[in-house]
Amino acid sequence: MAPAPAIQLVNVSKVYRKYGKKHFATLKSALLQRSILDELQPTDTFTALDNLSMAVPAGATLGLIGRNGSGKSTALKLVAGITKPTAGTVTVRGRISALIELGAGFHPEISGRENVFINGIMLGLSKREIERRFDEIVEFAELREFIDEPVKSYSSGMYMRLGFSVATHVDPDVLLVDEVLAVGDEGFTHKCLDKFADFKRRGKTVLLVTHQLNLVERFCDDAVWLDHGRKLGEGDPKRIVDAYVADVATEEDKYLATADEKAQQESDAAPHQEPPAAADDPTADMMKATEGRWGTRQVEIAEVVLTDASGEPSHVFQSGDPLRVRLNVRAAEPVSDIVFGVAIFNTEGVCVYGTNTLIEEQALTGIRGDATVTLEFAALDLVEGTYKVDVAAHRQDGAPYDYHRLLHTFRVKSRTKDVGIYRPRHQWTFTGGLDHERTS
Repeated sequence: MAPAPAIQLVNVSKVYRKYGKKHFATLKSALLQRSILDELQPTDTFTALDNLSMAVPAGATLGLIGRNGSGKSTALKLVAGITKPTAGTVTVRGRISALIELGAGFHPEISGRENVFINGIMLGLSKREIERRFDEIVEFAELREFIDEPVKSYSSGMYMRLGFSVATHVDPDVLLVDEVLAVGDEGFTHKCLDKFADFKRRGKTVLLVTHQLNLVERFCDDAVWLDHGRKLGEGDPKRIVDAYVADVATEEDKYLATADEKAQQESDAAPHQEPPAAADDPTADMMKATEGRWGTRQVEIAEVVLTDASGEPSHVFQSGDPLRVRLNVRAAEPVSDIVFGVAIFNTEGVCVYGTNTLIEEQALTGIRGDATVTLEFAALDLVEGTYKVDVAAHRQDGAPYDYHRLLHTFRVKSRTKDVGIYRPRHQWTFTGGLDHERTS
């Protein structure tokens, strides 16, 4: 017979009530007006969790992932006993230690030393047990110089270090952690990760809520994906994280497509824009022009479509993916002097890359009617970030027929959080007395 899970939620729902914005001045006035019952009637409800069931075996680490507002923190508070479910049952076996909110349980007016003792007792330790572990708690939190100062004088990082140290040194059977590593410096973050690894080796149960998906893949035995209070996926962390990332990318794609469409409509509806001085001066810096659209429209860029490797329209790409920029163009009358150009900018306005058919010695001798121009990038070797695309149809001297400035957007995603703009293809090589183990 399998042992009972350390954490178990069965058909759990949590509904919060919303109340109207009307307020009475005093209880007396409400009683005199006989309105107190009306004032306290809920006008609406919000379902934070909807029929959630999940189990965490003893000694396992489970990661809860999802967007903000998906119900992750509510689930953690239910497990911690901070709040009660509206329906369903929550069962936890063993001593719980929870690090859910920064500084939760600390009294700001008293010293860190006194808070350690108060929190330790709240978590089930005796005074003697706390005294035995006190030095280790303070050393881990790196607060030896400040432990007798009131915690109201602590920075957010000091709060987090002390809270994490207390929570992990009470030797709990079940540790609940909610996104607290975000305020720690890199050195302390590594200490926390080492502590997680130590917990796993010692067979402790951990429930981790985080947006740091690499932590879920690295430390968790299983993952649960929540969305609007419902469970959308459960199982192998890499598979669940991949599904979640794909869903986020789909939503980002919809958002960017809508934003681009709105920008295009606003540009088309705006009064005719005069081109910046740079547009008529080939020696001027067109990179300094602001967002907009201008030109004679003798040649019109009727549509700009960004497509992925399969030819499907997309606004979200993985670093290294191919990208095609397709321009659907038209000329009401034949035009013999024609150049098409494309440029990519980052959000700081730095030009990542720009080219045109004249530079590339693509001899276009004329255009009439409808046509399609496609520029294909075999590999989008950019670091993660948001980028803007300029497209243009112009004469060889630079005079614009149709110039779209910063009206088209795409986003590059990457699991590797490197910096800069360009991500060249590369690899590391190690020789000699180096121990090497790839972590992903």
